Amino acid sequence: MFVIELTYTAGLAEIDAHMAAHVSFLKKYYASGNFLVSGRKIPRDGGIILAVGKSRQQIEAIIQEDPFHARGLADFRIIQFRASQRADDIQQRIDGSDAAPGTRIHRSRDQAGRRRSTERKRE
Repeated sequence: MFVIELTYTAGLAEIDAHMAAHVSFLKKYYASGNFLVSGRKIPRDGGIILAVGKSRQQIEAIIQEDPFHARGLADFRIIQFRASQRADDIQQRIDGSDAAPGTRIHRSRDQAGRRRSTERKRE
């Protein structure tokens, strides 16, 4: 497994101008099975991607495709580790501890791009 840490080298206005391309890149590698979890760092000076791959070289090649990398908008650091333990309730923890029992938090954006969170019954 790999932790990919992005640290922005450009201002947020420039980052935001290329965010749609970056999200398309993320979606490509979620679909391929390489990316597991990702999100912005707090404070917003970069991001984190949890990834799986056959080798560090494969992850390095994937990073080359990120528009933030190609445009020099972020520095990237790769940390490789062997996952040896995990929480039994990992999905619940990812979904959010603020969810009521038997539900999960679904996060999305409305038509104006604002973030929304709704509880959904677990199936």
